[in-house]
Amino acid sequence: MGEAAGTVADLKRDTDGEILVQGSSDLLRTLQEAELVDEYRLLVFPVVLGRGKRLFADGTAPAGLRLTGATATGAGVLYVTYEWAGKPSYGSVAW
Repeated sequence: MGEAAGTVADLKRDTDGEILVQGSSDLLRTLQEAELVDEYRLLVFPVVLGRGKRLFADGTAPAGLRLTGATATGAGVLYVTYEWAGKPSYGSVAW
């Protein structure tokens, strides 16, 4: 486990509340692989400027998440919440 994952694991063990981790998709993948992500909260904007990097790109391990909430704002921004659903087996897709 890398330094970032070890630090988040320590915080998660020693904290009763929520921990918000902001970072790159590389950091999120590292925490996902260490099974430290319980929930993703994403804001999806209808207009994207520039070129983004996919959070779960082709060739990465299945995410093991389930959609638990979705809300649209009056401006068209989507607020979606995904929770950890357990580590999926390869070849399994739950819809």
